[in-house]
Amino acid sequence: MLKIAVCDDEPVFVEQISGRIKEYMPDAAIQGFISSANLLLWGEKFDIYFLDIQMEKMNGVEAARKLRESNEESVIVFITGAKEYVFEAFDVAALHYLIKPVDDEKLQEVLERAKKEIAKKQTLKSRQIFIKTRNKNITLNVADILYFENEMRKIAVHTVRGEFSFYGVMADMEREAGEGFCRCHRGYLVNLSYVSEYDTENIMLTNGEKIYLSKDRYHDFVKQYMRYLRNGGVSHV
Repeated sequence: MLKIAVCDDEPVFVEQISGRIKEYMPDAAIQGFISSANLLLWGEKFDIYFLDIQMEKMNGVEAARKLRESNEESVIVFITGAKEYVFEAFDVAALHYLIKPVDDEKLQEVLERAKKEIAKKQTLKSRQIFIKTRNKNITLNVADILYFENEMRKIAVHTVRGEFSFYGVMADMEREAGEGFCRCHRGYLVNLSYVSEYDTENIMLTNGEKIYLSKDRYHDFVKQYMRYLRNGGVSHV
């Protein structure tokens, strides 16, 4: 059963959106909040967050940043009447940006994308890579890998729990990691779910790290990343 949070400082809107979501997803558990503070104090993690951006004291983007500190996997959808905040939505790996009044067809579309993204994350979480080092054998969850980095004859694997090096070839890791990873540079293989933003030279990850994006791979990276997002992935849009 999916758990969904709806947060807006207008109680009537919270009730309306919650009701519409319940129509499309009758088995979901939906909890409404009228402030970001109440949402953050709740303590329980949700699978999907619908956040209004323009709220007093702490707006939706600030709340999303707080949520991302401890919850990389949840899907975030912003709802607001102001289009100018769209770029901030990408900074916190939001799946979509809905403009008030929310269109029924668009809401259903976003809910379907959110369900696909959650299913994809669960599948990714179950995938594993087996790595052999000089001293030990390690099994890694693919979902925990931020990126691989070439270190001469070794490869450094950077994960959410730390990093270590082993003898290997990047092309082999590219095959092992499979879908959801992109060779953005001769020396880097990045997990697209941890991409926060990028320019023509660098990729910023959700943990604040920056890795290189080579000019000759830039267009391929953008195409692969956009395809990833269209298929339900998030920038982690």
